[in-house]
Amino acid sequence: MSTKPVMVTGAAGLIGHRICEMLIERGTRVIATDLHQPSTADFDIEMCDLADLDAVERLTSQGLDAIIHCGGFSGPMVGTSTPFRLLEVNVGGTMNLLELGRRHGIRRFVFASSGTVMGPTTGDLVDEDSTPHPANLYAASKAGCEHLVTSYSEHFTGGAVSLRLAWVYGPRRTTDCVIRDMILDAQSNRRTELPYGDGFPRQFMYVDDAAAAMIAALDAPGRPPRTVYNATGDDYSTLDEVAAIVSNLVPEADISLLPGTAPLDVIQARFDVSSIEQDLKFVPQVPLMEGIARYAAWLAQT
Repeated sequence: MSTKPVMVTGAAGLIGHRICEMLIERGTRVIATDLHQPSTADFDIEMCDLADLDAVERLTSQGLDAIIHCGGFSGPMVGTSTPFRLLEVNVGGTMNLLELGRRHGIRRFVFASSGTVMGPTTGDLVDEDSTPHPANLYAASKAGCEHLVTSYSEHFTGGAVSLRLAWVYGPRRTTDCVIRDMILDAQSNRRTELPYGDGFPRQFMYVDDAAAAMIAALDAPGRPPRTVYNATGDDYSTLDEVAAIVSNLVPEADISLLPGTAPLDVIQARFDVSSIEQDLKFVPQVPLMEGIARYAAWLAQT
């Protein structure tokens, strides 16, 4: 194992923070960086704008083993009023990190992409060879970054990998989250009333599984056969099924959903995750019911 550190961007965010915790717990040296300082963290986070290559470079005096890139605007609900800044950070920041990795001769680059790159899909199963049709600027930025990561892969001894993460939920999520809203409403004896969701499917992934998938991509021996992998919690559930789980966990829940697609979202078929299991040995460990129970317990204590 290399004595050089792994850089993790977005270390104050939902997935990046959990990755840092898991890497530190196993003894991996980490350079954690984010544009924002969280209110609580068990490790040091260096403030850095990914769009500023010089600022990023200053963090790497100890050299680098690898980069796990989770930083940037997260989700189609973020950055809609500042589209140029979204592209500057998501695409420009990724370019900076790839070039930084090339200069340092890193072993591997792991990028947190998103299932949103696929846009609306048809058929029974979506594999990695399906053609992306991003439906918004956020998804387009992720799709563009996937191409950059693939193009730079030859410069890293262990290659580069993009993971198309499913809809990630769990402790520390700050952007829109229907699961969190249902739980908090139930715990506060408030009614949840949504003009959408009944019969609307989503592919969910608990944050621990998302972090474990990224680390599996970091640790995979040799050069992975693919540069892009689907990564989900292997849960394909409708929002009314989520509501039923919340109602079972919190009897005070009063949830009403109408038919329709969630805002800024599209209907997608189930993602095929056989490649990540075969190549990177990643299998999700947290079923939806268990994940929601963990999330509800965490929210009750915060």
